[in-house]
Amino acid sequence: MAETEINDISTDSFLVNPEEDLLGHANFAKYLADSICKMAFPEGFVIAVYGSWNSGKSTLLNFLVHYLQQKPDEEQPIIVPFNPWLFSGHQDITRRFFEQLENVLSKETAVPRGIKKILADFAGIVSEIPLPYAQTGKALAVLLDEKGKEASELKEEVKDTLAKQERRIVVTIDDIDRLAAEDIKQLFRILKAIPNFSNVVYVLVFNKEAVVKTITETTEITGEAYLDKIIQVEFELPVPNKTSLRRLLFKKLNNIFTDTPKQQINQARWDDIYFQGIDYFITKVSDIVRLANTLTVTYPVVKGEVNPVDFIAIESLRVFCPIIYNIIRLNPYVFAGEVNLSTDELKNLLNTWIAQLPSEDKQPIQNLLMHLFPKLKSVWSNSYLDKTQELEWCEQLRVCSLEIFPIYFRLTLSAGELFDTQIKAIFGLAEDTEKFKEHLSELVKQKLQDGTTQTKVFLEQLENYTEQEIPVNAIDAIVEILFDVNEQLLLCQEDESDETFDFGNEVLIRRFILRLLHRIDEPARFEVLKKVINQGKGLAIINHQIEAVKEQQSKYSSDKFNLEEGMLVNAQHLKELEEIAVIRQQKTDTNDELTEN
Repeated sequence: MAETEINDISTDSFLVNPEEDLLGHANFAKYLADSICKMAFPEGFVIAVYGSWNSGKSTLLNFLVHYLQQKPDEEQPIIVPFNPWLFSGHQDITRRFFEQLENVLSKETAVPRGIKKILADFAGIVSEIPLPYAQTGKALAVLLDEKGKEASELKEEVKDTLAKQERRIVVTIDDIDRLAAEDIKQLFRILKAIPNFSNVVYVLVFNKEAVVKTITETTEITGEAYLDKIIQVEFELPVPNKTSLRRLLFKKLNNIFTDTPKQQINQARWDDIYFQGIDYFITKVSDIVRLANTLTVTYPVVKGEVNPVDFIAIESLRVFCPIIYNIIRLNPYVFAGEVNLSTDELKNLLNTWIAQLPSEDKQPIQNLLMHLFPKLKSVWSNSYLDKTQELEWCEQLRVCSLEIFPIYFRLTLSAGELFDTQIKAIFGLAEDTEKFKEHLSELVKQKLQDGTTQTKVFLEQLENYTEQEIPVNAIDAIVEILFDVNEQLLLCQEDESDETFDFGNEVLIRRFILRLLHRIDEPARFEVLKKVINQGKGLAIINHQIEAVKEQQSKYSSDKFNLEEGMLVNAQHLKELEEIAVIRQQKTDTNDELTEN
């Protein structure tokens, strides 16, 4: 991609030629230029154009300058561009303002001679005007000692000198909203100190909300009241309509995908995906900037390996709905490939995730998901899923192909964590033993780049969910299921890290079960453990717990009350469980011997 294309969609990019206008700013700039050249005013005049960040304020200012420069010689003003942000924080803005004014005017033959020295001298005095500037309506009348008189005299000299030249001076000031509080003070101090320089028009563009907030926080008067004392006329940059926003977005996309063969872009699918999903999220210029900047970075590393339409949709989810983006990324088997869950189970899972979204976002997100992942149509629209299409999806590089799916998420930083909604959804299946076990088994198949399974991630994160997310009436069912799938979960860690200090799945499962059991009373704990031992489940965990309690018993036998208080079961119930476990272990060993023979 050419450098100009990258620059074209950067956050700070702006247009210069009105013919490239896509947001309707050119007409306003043209009429404002006409007005500036024709209006009559006795003293300096300050015009402000307000707009949010990335709304095209700098572009509007460029268009204004363009039209001012197109005026006939007798009307064309002297333009003094000034961007205080370029000097913010390390240079005196006041001095640099007057240096810029002097630099431009000294090149104009029509400007009276001697202006350079007068402006330089005046800059040195004005930069020393004291704060707070809440009182700077008298700024030049109430200066310290002799400098006050000197500044007043210099001001009059500058005013008289500027009055002698016929051409109007237009000072354009951009990026005020990017300045730190002290720099904003310094800039507005200039405008308050020199409001009546004849034949000078100041055009300011900035985010009013941001500047008002900064002024209010650092002065004794409100930002609104302060701006009223400086600005004579103000305009609000209109919010672009949907049509203008679409034209701008499509131009950016054309630049990003300029090297992508057109045959790779299915126009019918793009129409559906855009209008039924993406269009909802494009409400302002900054939305376009965010999406375009993201695609500029993410697309080059997957170009030729993904379907362009699907990739734009997936990246739109990354930018505008990150929770769904991450749920998709962490659950490939739920979204891609064949349907491996029952329709009701898949529907419950999807609805649990969608329920986390603002109500107005649900339908466009659902639309996008159905267009991207055909299996979801069988859930939400009762359509038939043709399983033979998997090969076709792969050939088209669609995200719904399990083989292609991982490519879409190459530039994703992940700590390997499951989201709250996923864990809640898993526990929501606790009432159906088989479905709960199937979902845990599905996590075993999903692996991170380091070889760790999502099962390990799930078990590690359970530490945070025992108290708030799991109701007491579901504890016995969840404990029984964990005992039942214990061996399968232990087998899945064979390919995982065996670092010395890393916790194995057995430790994580045991800790979680114990924390759950301690939330119910002792008789209920005993009944749950008795049931699972009789079924021959989780004997390794049971035996470990029995040994741990026996050791605890012998160590603290002198303090029976405290022992009973912290034990999983009382001494009598422990003895019964141990007897049951021995009998069950003997049966298991016998069955193993018979199997071997």
